[in-house]
Amino acid sequence: MRSRLIFLFTLIAFLTGGRIFSETVPEVRHNPWSLIIYRPENSSGMNEIRCWLRLIDAETGEDVTYTKIKANYSWISRPKEGSPYQKTYYLSGGMAMHLLIQSGKYKISFYTPPESQNGFPAADGTENARQWESNEFFYDTNNPAKVIFVSPTANENGFYNGGWYIDYKAPPYYQFTKPKMQY
Repeated sequence: MRSRLIFLFTLIAFLTGGRIFSETVPEVRHNPWSLIIYRPENSSGMNEIRCWLRLIDAETGEDVTYTKIKANYSWISRPKEGSPYQKTYYLSGGMAMHLLIQSGKYKISFYTPPESQNGFPAADGTENARQWESNEFFYDTNNPAKVIFVSPTANENGFYNGGWYIDYKAPPYYQFTKPKMQY
């Protein structure tokens, strides 16, 4: 009799997904209008250089960076301590940007103007006077990515060459994030 009760109790627990033993946990679903953009850590000098978000409506070509999204940020080392941005949407090395985006299709890119490059030398050893730009990442809220990554670019010798690369895959890591090589 006792073994039948244990079997019956185990069968009920199996069929209910174990909820008989614990409280019902609400189902976690991804918000299709939520996107996290990570900028992993790089060398200390590169971590200090900010890159700013640019969000373009893919259908109209209009810059909607501050009209169709809301954003806050956190440090990757403290992901649950989010803070709202005060004026502009930027990333430094070791930050994560959390976006709430209105439904639509967008082109996401990042840039760093010359005055914000902190005198970082280009791969050729000269001061880099041009604006650093990223590739454009197409984002559709109907078929969304949950997380994308922003990394600095480097030449074939591994020297930072003034640019950013956005990808849905995490960059390779050594001690720090390996930059995206451009050949």
